[in-house]
Amino acid sequence: MGKMGKVMEDLKPAVMMIMVQVGYAGVSILYKVVANDDSATLSILMAYRFIFASLFMLPLAFFFERKNKPKITGKVLLQSFMCGLFGASLQQNLFVQAVSLAGATYATAMYNLVPGATFVLAVSFGLEEVNIGRLSGKAKVGGTVLGIGGAMMLTFYKSIEIHLWSTHFNIMKHVAPQKAPSNEIWGIALAFGTCLSYSLWLIIQARMSEKFPWAYTSAALMSVMAAIQSVIFALFMERDWNRWKLGWNTFLLTAVYTGIVASGLAWVLITCVVRQKGPLYTSIFNPLFLILVAIAGSFILDERLHLGSLIGSILIIMGLYAVLWGKGKEFKRKTADQNVAEVEDSADLGDSLKITTPNNDHQDDNKTVNHEDNSDQTTTKPVGFTATLFSSFTSNSMIRKP
Repeated sequence: MGKMGKVMEDLKPAVMMIMVQVGYAGVSILYKVVANDDSATLSILMAYRFIFASLFMLPLAFFFERKNKPKITGKVLLQSFMCGLFGASLQQNLFVQAVSLAGATYATAMYNLVPGATFVLAVSFGLEEVNIGRLSGKAKVGGTVLGIGGAMMLTFYKSIEIHLWSTHFNIMKHVAPQKAPSNEIWGIALAFGTCLSYSLWLIIQARMSEKFPWAYTSAALMSVMAAIQSVIFALFMERDWNRWKLGWNTFLLTAVYTGIVASGLAWVLITCVVRQKGPLYTSIFNPLFLILVAIAGSFILDERLHLGSLIGSILIIMGLYAVLWGKGKEFKRKTADQNVAEVEDSADLGDSLKITTPNNDHQDDNKTVNHEDNSDQTTTKPVGFTATLFSSFTSNSMIRKP
């Protein structure tokens, strides 16, 4: 692999996570539109989302991984159930309810606490090393804090408006009514629950991918589990069957898009990146989608950009770069340590195969055929590599200690 090929290989996880955040930005815009429609039932939307995800991922997993024959054990099913719960049904139902109660702004702001929560959980479960004494450790911690701070500034600090462009186009039919203060408190609490749920999913997914590396099958199992859980929850919340009818509207578009793009395909990419780089690397890209939402909102929702949005975006990018730099340094150090360990192991193996040189007085005896009382029995002592193997099973006295 050439130098350019190695660079492209190193950039692949980052490119995949940027693609995920682009997909998530579309979800946020569609959620804003659906939450603004009083006729939509959000729990039913989540049920249809994961039904479409299952219908899309099951054939895909069969097509791409049928030859590998993934072994689906009871442990894998349990982990898939937990991933479906924390990474899909519970997390998404909490998020859409938070959007409905507190608004998309507050819900999205709390959602960007995911990198910090994931960092704490990853360290607690031994999936990430702090190494605060090293520059790479400082970069990871500092970059995480910087990204969270930038996300909060982008959300809450407005200042003056920046008139870069204006399409004067708004796909929303009407402005949503003002939220009550009590609803906002509940919405923020649910948004914080969303953050913890997503972080727990990344931790469980990291553990699952260690023994079950099939990304498509993993995403398919997670989709099926999430669909079952979400349908049960939606049936409990909404008994009116007229609400379950689908039409050619934004509700159907949101269900199909979020199911196929933001659940199915995004989960495949996230699973691959979690397995390669760990949960912290994956979560640190989350604040990036806030920038994308702000840009997309200014185009199709006629939202205004402010100075706080610009400063927050810069801080998010700086924090993201710091974490990526720290992870890169850490990866190079671990690779170098592994190479040194392999060289030392090879040297130890070579020493263990060496045999001490016998005394000169006995060298001739080792090579001479003895004809004593049994003239028809000939005994020759083995030498060279054969002697090494033979001696390792007979006598340890000939093997020199390393």
